[in-house]
Amino acid sequence: MEADVEERVEELLARVRACTLCDGLPLGPRPILQASDASRILIASQAPGRRAHERGVPFDDPSGDRLREWLGVDRTAFYDASKFAIVPMGFCFPGTGRAGDLPPRAECAPAWREELLAGLPEVRLTLVVGQYAQEWHLGPTRPRRSVSAAVASWGDHWPEVLPLPHPSPRNQRWLKEHPWFEADVLPALRERVAALVG
Repeated sequence: MEADVEERVEELLARVRACTLCDGLPLGPRPILQASDASRILIASQAPGRRAHERGVPFDDPSGDRLREWLGVDRTAFYDASKFAIVPMGFCFPGTGRAGDLPPRAECAPAWREELLAGLPEVRLTLVVGQYAQEWHLGPTRPRRSVSAAVASWGDHWPEVLPLPHPSPRNQRWLKEHPWFEADVLPALRERVAALVG
């Protein structure tokens, strides 16, 4: 039975990685994600950045460095799919706009997300990074709130779900304006991560 689930997830990941649904992207389609039927923590993020696209590795950039610091894990643990699934709302780099990367493409989540999440039965903590992931994972019926408001109400979803701001270096100002995040949220997050993945 377990082998069947593992094979189904691997087959699904192969199909996602071959997806060309968003063929008109500036750098072309290159779906980037990581998952296993054994994953304990799901990182539901926005979309890969340019560097991740070029390297083919999720969060292989300064945002990833900060996220790993928040989690209290090293690269080896982070890139172990049996520990962390990294399933962004959009699997391909969407391009760059005036204020940074464009939003995740709208076609991606409806095409793949439900099936992928169904293949992650061992997930015990979902980290919901940024606005688009929060709108999907915190429920379409919830009142539309800012990322700051969602993160501030983190206790409403804890310990199964944790809304997070994006770990981008561009969010340095947000972190300075919300010192409670580092003082209260990050210690709880690190403790929970350590309990789940060692």
